[in-house]
Amino acid sequence: MDRILFGDNQFFGINHASEEKARAQALRFRNTDAVMEVLDAAYDMGIRTFMCTTHDRIAEICDRVRDNPQRYSDFKFYPGMPYAHKYADAVTELGVMGACKRFVPSGLFSAILTGGKAVATRDVIGIMKLMIDAEMKMFEGLNTEVIFLQNVMTDLLLGLDLKSIFVAFADHIKKKYAAEPGFFTMNLPRLLACLQECGIENPIVCSSINKIGFRMCGGRQSYEQVIKEKNLRPIAMSVFASGAIPPAEALEYVCGMKEIESIVFGASTKAHIKQTKELIEGYSQT
Repeated sequence: MDRILFGDNQFFGINHASEEKARAQALRFRNTDAVMEVLDAAYDMGIRTFMCTTHDRIAEICDRVRDNPQRYSDFKFYPGMPYAHKYADAVTELGVMGACKRFVPSGLFSAILTGGKAVATRDVIGIMKLMIDAEMKMFEGLNTEVIFLQNVMTDLLLGLDLKSIFVAFADHIKKKYAAEPGFFTMNLPRLLACLQECGIENPIVCSSINKIGFRMCGGRQSYEQVIKEKNLRPIAMSVFASGAIPPAEALEYVCGMKEIESIVFGASTKAHIKQTKELIEGYSQT
């Protein structure tokens, strides 16, 4: 994996500290040209990996990259799924049954209704694979060397102790897409223990890692211990704690943990991209 990854929260109005900023960003990036301008700036600075959700508008970005193979010859997507807001919006709009009809193939949906809980339980892995395949269609022909399970689903499965789903997800990603499975989580210590029990060795795990313990379930010290002592490939997100930590201070802390393989950040201006990239590179050399 690259050392520096670029995220997409800013493009879709996600800001964990300020709803006002989130609304302003959503308004600014309502046009795909505005998104591509920022992605191009990052790409031209040497940031080649875009970590993204499967938001419907990501398909437009995929089309731009696919249509310009020379311009984006080494552009990489790290998709994370499922995109929970898409399904939540469908439930709001259509109701639970309507949302199921939209996203679950009709034949399988009918079988679940007829067969009840036993069929639903037996087919849950099959449904998961179908939904992954549906969300991956937008990335057809593009470089997706790592595919992630989003933290909403990861942590739900973790809470329900459904280890078989983690194994099935990892196997499907490896076999169907010749990619590495990755996992987003808000509880790195517990997830890593679970993945080890599942036999998923040296997993790629993306979690909040920052100096003040923001969105780090279990506390900063437990994260530091796991990262230092366990076998994993950690990616740090939320390194600035949604602006609560000054950039230099935030990145000095994260880069000081030599076991962290990659850092993902989002930015909406060339100046912020340049500043963050230079800070990561500078502190990574010390």
